[in-house]
Amino acid sequence: MNVLDQFRLDGKVAVVTGASCGIGKRVALGYLQAGARVVLAALDDGHLAATQKELQQTHGAEVMAVACDVSSQVSVADMVSRVIAEWGRIDVAVCNAGIVTLRGLDEMSLEEFERIQKVNVSGVFLTAQACARRMIAQGGGGSIIVTASMSARVINTPQKIGHYCASKAAAMQLAKAMAVEFAPHGIRVNSVSPGYIMTELVEPLTEFHELWKPQIPMRRLGKPEELMGLYVYLASGASSYMTGSDVVIDGGFTCV
Repeated sequence: MNVLDQFRLDGKVAVVTGASCGIGKRVALGYLQAGARVVLAALDDGHLAATQKELQQTHGAEVMAVACDVSSQVSVADMVSRVIAEWGRIDVAVCNAGIVTLRGLDEMSLEEFERIQKVNVSGVFLTAQACARRMIAQGGGGSIIVTASMSARVINTPQKIGHYCASKAAAMQLAKAMAVEFAPHGIRVNSVSPGYIMTELVEPLTEFHELWKPQIPMRRLGKPEELMGLYVYLASGASSYMTGSDVVIDGGFTCV
């Protein structure tokens, strides 16, 4: 077999949360290019339908868009039920949805802290659990990929996002725990920890860009497209012996 054939996702159904923009949108694109059918799961904020239309028109592939609040067990269950009803299976689940606010821990309300944890941690748990249950029922294993962050390992400055750092550390450890528990079912679980990536959410934070760059050995922010290859690898047979790992892509930030 040609090594590149191992990266193909033909016949696979991949669910990607937070897929209407940013990293999730590029991951979905990568999966489509690798031959998968892709479910875009995201809050219906006006971008979801537009992203679905764009990907369908430019790639002529099967793309399903499902409005989903990952912090709601009912919403996640409804999303999985629709996928199964229409496509019959789930082979790959990318728990990518996440949020952040900029506020110091001394000023933050309990409600704000808990909201971040509910989306960034409980959202990973609910999505991964629902998809894993389906993978177990259908047999044949699967791949679950969690979008963590370099913030699971470091405390970012000068922006104050302690609640986000805590949530991403939890998400990374949760992925490792799931890797151990789901391994007997042939389900692999890994996480990706991006550094500063120029997504639609980061682009407006211009006051921080020049402050971050000197901290990055490569002296620039990453592009969402630079993450696509890793997500395809983790979803594919090329990574068949890899589980419980966290891969950092941060331009060298955590090396110094």
